[in-house]
Amino acid sequence: MRTYWQNKHVLVTGAGGFIGSHLVERLVAEGAVVRAFVHYNSRGDPGLLRLVAPQILAQVEIIAGDLRDAHAVQKVVEGCQCVFHLGALISIPYSYFHPAEVAETNCIGTLNVLMACRERRVERLIHTSTSEVYGTAQQVPINESHPLQGQSPYSASKIGADKLAESFHCAYGLPVVIVRPFNTYGPRQSARAVIPTIITQALAQGSIHLGNLETTRDFTYVADTVDGFLKAAEAAHVEGGTFNLGTGQEIKIGDLARQIMQKIGRPAEVVVDSARLRPQDSEVFRLLSDNALAREKLGWRPETTLDQGLDSTIAWIRGHLDLYRIGVYEF
Repeated sequence: MRTYWQNKHVLVTGAGGFIGSHLVERLVAEGAVVRAFVHYNSRGDPGLLRLVAPQILAQVEIIAGDLRDAHAVQKVVEGCQCVFHLGALISIPYSYFHPAEVAETNCIGTLNVLMACRERRVERLIHTSTSEVYGTAQQVPINESHPLQGQSPYSASKIGADKLAESFHCAYGLPVVIVRPFNTYGPRQSARAVIPTIITQALAQGSIHLGNLETTRDFTYVADTVDGFLKAAEAAHVEGGTFNLGTGQEIKIGDLARQIMQKIGRPAEVVVDSARLRPQDSEVFRLLSDNALAREKLGWRPETTLDQGLDSTIAWIRGHLDLYRIGVYEF
């Protein structure tokens, strides 16, 4: 049914990213009037939105700019009833080399979005957090009251952004909801993420180069993550809340690589590449979500098993292998 989103004016920041492009696609399908904010570049490249079907993209207003430009953010929020804020610099390795840029984009960029949403009186702002803010699990499964640990400049910048969002709800009554996705994967994801990294190498070469094989992650299929975003916007009386979007299941990276190789049907040597290892104290060794709060308050639950999601992702990457630089460490 297309009742809630029909003709609702919606902004998605970070719309050119992996989750953002899927969210735009879903919102158009639900009947929303979608404005997509993408990071400007001289090529006029809208990021992963270029892979969205033309008939869908034709219904989207694409605006380029920079989250750090407060005036640009004010303009793009104008007239929108709901804002999904996904825009961020998300690479952990990149944050080691460029911490100032990451902090400025993720913290000041978020502050600009918060101020614009307050001044424009949006009905609901969905702010995107990340499971990385928890750091290595102190207890599992991880619920929303788990301590926050800034184990990388990226995670620290997202903790700061989350706290700014929280403060705007407490200080100004801004109707903001924080969603905290665990490791999202699926079609269109870049090889910066571990699942496409494994799949592309397994499809094209005899060895798979990875970082730490013993770390565990909770992988959520992108369609389920997007559904969590929508439910966070639709649910009543959840303003000021934070909600984990994870499956509640974990897998070691080494075991994940073996599962993917088995599906592809091509054995390969798994090599630990020192260039892909995080500094020891920065490594997040275990992430496993407790999604009970999202189930209770948002009515959200993941529907796609890891087995199903991997099949879909492998099929998509197999058909788009030319988009990837096989074996190159993307960060």
